[in-house]
Amino acid sequence: MKTMNRLLAGSVCAALLPLAAVADVAACKGKVPVLNVVGQGMPSVTMLDGQLAEFDQKWGTEVKITLLGENERRAKARLDASTGAGAYQVLYIDEANLAEYVSADWVYPLADVVPADYDLNDFRVDLKNVATVGGVQYFAPFVGGGDVLMYRKDVLEAKGIAVPKTLDELVAAVKAADGAEPNLHGWAARGQRGSGMNVWRWTPFFRGLGGEWLEGEAPAFNSEIGVKATALYKELMSYGPPGVGTFNWSDAVEAFRGGQVAFLIESDVFGPWMEDPQKSVVAGKVGYISPPEPLPSAGWAHGWAVSKVGAKDDCMKAVAGDFVGWATSKEMEQKRLAQGIASDIGRISTMQSAAYQKAVPKEYIDALLATGPRTSLLIMASPAWPEIGDTLGLALEEIFTGTRDDIQGALDEAAFTAEDALARLK
Repeated sequence: MKTMNRLLAGSVCAALLPLAAVADVAACKGKVPVLNVVGQGMPSVTMLDGQLAEFDQKWGTEVKITLLGENERRAKARLDASTGAGAYQVLYIDEANLAEYVSADWVYPLADVVPADYDLNDFRVDLKNVATVGGVQYFAPFVGGGDVLMYRKDVLEAKGIAVPKTLDELVAAVKAADGAEPNLHGWAARGQRGSGMNVWRWTPFFRGLGGEWLEGEAPAFNSEIGVKATALYKELMSYGPPGVGTFNWSDAVEAFRGGQVAFLIESDVFGPWMEDPQKSVVAGKVGYISPPEPLPSAGWAHGWAVSKVGAKDDCMKAVAGDFVGWATSKEMEQKRLAQGIASDIGRISTMQSAAYQKAVPKEYIDALLATGPRTSLLIMASPAWPEIGDTLGLALEEIFTGTRDDIQGALDEAAFTAEDALARLK
């Protein structure tokens, strides 16, 4: 865990104040000595470390951002809200837990707490849709999107492998690329347990083959289609690097940009990571297309929300809401681009900017545009999803690591647990 601190600084600079917030600043400056934020170490979040003095000075506060890994962050935020502890005023929210947070009344509607000056209408439509429940937006997205297939253009050209457009072609291409160079593997993917880990990447296979989460009110991911999707995912994993059965997204991404992998389907946000010549040995060698048919694109978004449990009074709401707007503002995204961060982009105006179009290859932007219409929220939209997804993820990890070979039995057990979780909602 890492905590980023910025000490109380001098007086307010008028240029930093959104007009709608002046009265709140005048009334609340110094009234919130510490603003506690739970976060995850995405580039846009760690970048804030160098910007916090500006916000601290404006409000006479000290922003403390506690950085955790994805699974730990979800658990910490859920525990803080569900127990009523309210240690955090700003929560890092994603599509996997939004339904639960809204149903439990743990977060404010975004428009109720973020000043209009921050132009909430400028957020990308695909991300805004994921951040919305019942027509109300609850978090400000700073990163998200859909899926792209990334592939090694040099390997495919050298071995005469066609760019796969269908799932069958992808399987054949993975097999052909595996071992084409020393220490090169055909495939990598998330294998680690978790609703946002292996389940997230497995879901497009399940849904693409025709699977549905429910049949009536009963879980149906243990259907014949569920078994087929799991067997196919496991087959592809057999062409991955050692330990792929417990890979998280970072492991898969680093294996690809480390030159160990020929094909990777991942969230489009990681495209710019592949083009960083300081960290990627495959920069300039990567091709990008939308996922092969019939795989859909898994829509997702991460962002900041104001906690009803943690922001208990008007000044806490004002400072927390302004932090969310400031941290996801147009100006902040341009500062990210200036620092070479082209992955975490949540605003339409940023994608249209010359700075963004200079930062990433045209082929990548074309892939984003092609993937957009195929992108949707593929997970179960239920407050019970985090529990259901995590239980399913455990079963999948056991299958992918080879500790269990009975796919049907493992999915049946996960479905039985899911049925109980859904029943408790009634």
